Amino acid sequence: MTSEGGPYVQVAAFCDYVLEDKQGSLSLIRLIDTLTHTERGPNAPRDMPSVPYALKLVVSVKSGRARGRTEVKVVPELPSGENKEPLAVTVHLEGEDRGQNVIFNINMTFTLEGLYWFNVYCDDVLLTRVPFRAKYMRAP
Repeated sequence: MTSEGGPYVQVAAFCDYVLEDKQGSLSLIRLIDTLTHTERGPNAPRDMPSVPYALKLVVSVKSGRARGRTEVKVVPELPSGENKEPLAVTVHLEGEDRGQNVIFNINMTFTLEGLYWFNVYCDDVLLTRVPFRAKYMRAP
């Protein structure tokens, strides 16, 4: 499967919560692209401590000419350029305007400040990249 002719990305976004109705329509609650962690007090560490954070990545693809079973995979890339373990799910594409919604539950510990990229693949073809920034602040 190639990106020419499909599948196509309709949505790729982070949010806190997803509602799915009986027809399979999604409502994404509180779209986010930044985590700001603040440490207070005179002993706040100079560098960002490890921050565990749970978020959802919603990826909606439309088939186009693509048909059949395909793997949708997300590979997190740290600000250092290192890749984390991928998350993957197999979906079935029916062609044309038919598609699939995939909700990835990401429980990640952010250890570095900076820009994280979440690379979305379909059968090892890069479809899109979704940015997520981690910020650290020290407050008195």
